[in-house]
Amino acid sequence: MRRFKVGILGATGMVGQRFITLLNEHPWFSVAAVAASPSSAGKTYAEAAEGRWVMEDPLSSEVAAMTVLDATADRAKIAENVDFVFSAMAMPKNETRQLEESYAKLECPVISNDSAHRFTPDVPMIIPEVNPRHAEVIPSFRKRLGITRGLIAVKSNCSLQSYLPALHPLTEYGLEKVLACTYQAISGAGKTFKSWPEMVDNVIPYISGEEEKSEVEPLKIWGTLQDGIIIPANEPAITVQCIRVPVTDGHMAAVFASFVKKPPLDEITERWNSFYGIPQALALPSAPRKFIHVFTENDRPQTRLDRGLEGGMAVSVGRLREDSQYDIKFVSLSHNTLRGAAGGGVLLAELLCAEGYIQ
Repeated sequence: MRRFKVGILGATGMVGQRFITLLNEHPWFSVAAVAASPSSAGKTYAEAAEGRWVMEDPLSSEVAAMTVLDATADRAKIAENVDFVFSAMAMPKNETRQLEESYAKLECPVISNDSAHRFTPDVPMIIPEVNPRHAEVIPSFRKRLGITRGLIAVKSNCSLQSYLPALHPLTEYGLEKVLACTYQAISGAGKTFKSWPEMVDNVIPYISGEEEKSEVEPLKIWGTLQDGIIIPANEPAITVQCIRVPVTDGHMAAVFASFVKKPPLDEITERWNSFYGIPQALALPSAPRKFIHVFTENDRPQTRLDRGLEGGMAVSVGRLREDSQYDIKFVSLSHNTLRGAAGGGVLLAELLCAEGYIQ
């Protein structure tokens, strides 16, 4: 199998750095271009990232020596020299939307970590184990733009991936209402404790835009394909509270849910333990062998202990019990910059390559 040549847009930011570490020894993908804002363009990556590298893994010498390109001005050059790009630009949404579409029009597929295209009706927003069939909307997107190879596919909000995968196997019971309180790590804001000392010994009960996205994005993920677009679902009713907590990595959620037909707790546990998706069936390189890990201890999952399960690509759930107001409640956890961001993007790219959407 020929290795795919990959570009990273926004390569100097935290998510871009995470893409670089994940692709360092990837069996399918190799980094062929790194791009960022004009302020970094023209420098070697090592120079552009000096004082900004926050990953525990060292920077590879190959990427360190690459010249950083301008993600906007050099897009034709980038598109010509890669098979697809990962997008992690820190730009205003309208500018990101235009930039990603310009790459697609250059016949360069885009796997985006950004929210700019999450509600474009013919752009799939995919959690690979949950709604992989939404990729079937890609031909409609290509037809609309008059292209043959370009595409845009996006991943969902990082905090959703801590608990929506746990709810998904239960939708057959008629999921009616969901209340979720998320406790989100500072890396979700692209920060470390060194760059954000105000978060030490502190909790901030507000994250701009998070609650709005968290209440509507699941409805697109659970939506249906119809006439070349994705129609969002009408249910369940979802309300979310998002809180920033002093944790480096890992988003946790306390979840409450009600159903048309209340499922027994042992059936829920069985569905979680047995749940797998196309990534597991295809044995994609980044796919966790076991997607959902279930804990029975009262004090698990814990962020420091469990965020790194299966290379940070698994979801952990625990404290499942009945509730006095809703039918059930549980706690769930995922690694926000791995499963929730760059890792989820790499897994999505693997899925689209395996199924022939990216060639």
